[in-house]
Amino acid sequence: MSEQVEVNKIEQANIILNKLDNKDFGLYFFVLDTKGNPTGGVANIYEHVKVLNELGYKATILHEKNDYKLRGDADGKGLVDWLGEEYGELPHVSIESQALNISTQDFIIIPEIFANVMDQVKAFPCKKVVFSQSYDYLLELLPRGRRWTDFGFNDVITTTEKQSNFIKSLFPSINTHIVPVAIADYFKPSDKPKIPLISILTRDPSMADKIAKMFYLQFPIYKWVTFRELRGLPKEEFATVLGESCLAVWVDDVSGFGTFPLEAIKSETPIIGKMPSLIPEWMEQTDEEGKMTIRNNGIWSNTHLNIPELISTFLKVWLEDGTPKDLIENMANTPKYTTESQKEAIETVYGTLVENRKVEINKLIEIINKEESKSKEILKEEV
Repeated sequence: MSEQVEVNKIEQANIILNKLDNKDFGLYFFVLDTKGNPTGGVANIYEHVKVLNELGYKATILHEKNDYKLRGDADGKGLVDWLGEEYGELPHVSIESQALNISTQDFIIIPEIFANVMDQVKAFPCKKVVFSQSYDYLLELLPRGRRWTDFGFNDVITTTEKQSNFIKSLFPSINTHIVPVAIADYFKPSDKPKIPLISILTRDPSMADKIAKMFYLQFPIYKWVTFRELRGLPKEEFATVLGESCLAVWVDDVSGFGTFPLEAIKSETPIIGKMPSLIPEWMEQTDEEGKMTIRNNGIWSNTHLNIPELISTFLKVWLEDGTPKDLIENMANTPKYTTESQKEAIETVYGTLVENRKVEINKLIEIINKEESKSKEILKEEV
């Protein structure tokens, strides 16, 4: 009877291996319902799901409630209204519907902030992966003294080498995989001359208002210049406004990747920004002496307090001579983060995760075989 059980376990393991070989398994990406409010983190997760489906995987958005705000209604906008219909057509499943059936061959991917959800799924038989885009959220809901590995999460997907290193400093045994964020192709320069419009994006919405108010009080001569807060705009309108603007302003102290400045640079819109606590990799370069220095691909500051003055200085130069050529050249030399390179990284990283899962299953088969051989030896000795 025991031998038959072991044979069944091996058969089940081989079935799982076959499913992994043929992409016959699910990848479930947990997301929070943003209630129609645009967030870069959720948009990036949807991009992974879209690309994985294009690559032949069965990737699905996993959300908690049945009333997930996918499409707009009388109560307001939905995700499709700002992200686009193609993303609304991706597979979705809610936990509340009880239609979720996760098996050993499947993968569940949870954002770093949801340590409580990690705890809830720790008994699931599937492969568990953390999706980390913001280092500032790593410990948000994680109880003191606990690690992701306590919940069965031994792998994490993140967006930069710097974030990967920081994660390893906290969780030394974790396996990190890097998939950079892509800057979409619809971010491009306007085919018309730039206009006296300043696009602004800050993590704290009140900061954008403070900067605009400080600017108008300190430099009333420029009261005819308009500030446009881009938060909440549909992605393509967001890109259009950014492309038309003569200047972009950014403040995000805990940014992990720095997507907005890259979007501005791709739109050939100069950027003034406060350097975040974790300096983005694209903002740095190695000089002739091998030292790390800050690139001049933007106008960078250590404080938001002098941003109004920097805006005034830029506007004076721009109105007289246009955008400085050296700034344009440095913007052009900024590392590129294309949709093609992201797709390649997604294919490589998820392919690696699948191969590693197959190694785990094969190790399980080896253990079963060893136990079976040991049992046979014991029976021989007893006889």
